[in-house]
Amino acid sequence: MTTLARATDTLTRDALTVLQPGFAGTTAPDWLLRRLGEGLASVALFGRNVTSPEQVAALTAQLRAEREDVLVAIDEEGGDVTRLEVRTGSSFPGNHALGAVDDVGLTRAVAAELGRRLAAAGVDFNWAPSADVNSNPDNPVIGVRSFGADTDLVARHTAAYVTGMQSAGVATCTKHFPGHGDTGVDSHHAVPHIDVDADVLAERDLVPFRAAIAAGTRAVMSAHILVPALDPDRPATLSRRILTDLLRGELGYDGLIVTDGIEMQAIAGTYGIERGTVLAVAAGADAICVGGGLHDEGTVRRLSDALVEAVRAGELPEERLADAAERVRALARWTAANRPADGAPDTADGDVGLRAARRALRVTAAEDVAPLTEPPYVAALTPVANIAVGNETPWGVAAELGRLLPGTETGSFHGADAGSEALAAAGSRRIVAVVRDEHRHPWMAAALDVLLAARPDTIVVEMGVPRARLRGGLHVATHGAARVCGRAAAEAIAGV
Repeated sequence: MTTLARATDTLTRDALTVLQPGFAGTTAPDWLLRRLGEGLASVALFGRNVTSPEQVAALTAQLRAEREDVLVAIDEEGGDVTRLEVRTGSSFPGNHALGAVDDVGLTRAVAAELGRRLAAAGVDFNWAPSADVNSNPDNPVIGVRSFGADTDLVARHTAAYVTGMQSAGVATCTKHFPGHGDTGVDSHHAVPHIDVDADVLAERDLVPFRAAIAAGTRAVMSAHILVPALDPDRPATLSRRILTDLLRGELGYDGLIVTDGIEMQAIAGTYGIERGTVLAVAAGADAICVGGGLHDEGTVRRLSDALVEAVRAGELPEERLADAAERVRALARWTAANRPADGAPDTADGDVGLRAARRALRVTAAEDVAPLTEPPYVAALTPVANIAVGNETPWGVAAELGRLLPGTETGSFHGADAGSEALAAAGSRRIVAVVRDEHRHPWMAAALDVLLAARPDTIVVEMGVPRARLRGGLHVATHGAARVCGRAAAEAIAGV
């Protein structure tokens, strides 16, 4: 009985160790602190947990007072996907803007400064960068989160990002393996399929992951996508062929494998989170990301119990769970060894994000365009945000134009009547129309048609992937909707 008790205790601790859960609130709840004492080794932060860098620093200090080696993870890509600056918009442009500049030194510097700020707040594990090659222009969830559609460009910038961020002592988690770029479905909602030959995957999608591994990425995140050429039966997160045979075997990767959010519908809606968690660990995943949607103690209990029961039932080898837990602990040892003594590196480059955003701008002006000198009306043609980006973070150019041209007014428009409604709201003011991924939204293109037919001097600002035809008296492509991208666009529009 004593031996069984010890084994059970170890098994439970290992089950807790492989979970990376979220929670509600801006301070750690009692249940989370208690679970840290019982074996939980990681905690995930989301936008709901953040009000300021100082508050995050206090929160992470609270967590480490309970367990000194806890991994504190966050989904901080910069650009459109920001948690540390969820209320204001990011100080850093995202991957697509960096890819548009195509200066690997700049990408490395941006990632290093972002890593420095995360480290200063006590965060030591970042679920970034996205290494997806955005080969499908209609991709609803990757888009500007990708460095671009060119494989070699994505590979070199992925490696630069990994090197830069990890120089600040923050472990990177390169995602979404084996590549989410050629999908037309968002895995938050359903299982995307990528139906291409294995040779195409090897020459296109896997190349950036090889580059990340060569650069020393400490973690790789799996995608909830079905790739029949690799495994016709199970999505990558649950596929031993993909996680163990391909990623560990063929690509030679020996670091931590993390799942994408296990409560995303691609897994939860087909397998359920308990079964999905067991299958993921059995397939080769070492850590289960959960908390974007489900962030309570009951979820942690359900998943840890499912793992323990699977081991006892012979469905999950105990050695596999133990190996997964040890890989989590190994990453915690790396972050502890590389954590700056004062919480952040000595050097800082606070303006690198704005410099990068300015360099990423592409401005096209009609010959007879008049400069904007009076406060305009900013018509934001607003699409529904995908779950990864969320709708908490402000975007656009109105706030920044308002600082440069006081009296600027703005409104948000969506749907079939967006163009006529924006015209009516603007009155006699010059119009600045702001769009995201016009090429993916027919209603948005139609709204621009209406605006430009009535007001040819309308300024168009594209803050998504700039694939639609250039039009307007002035066309500004920012390659992302981060706050600094909005500022750079406003400067160009106002001529400052």
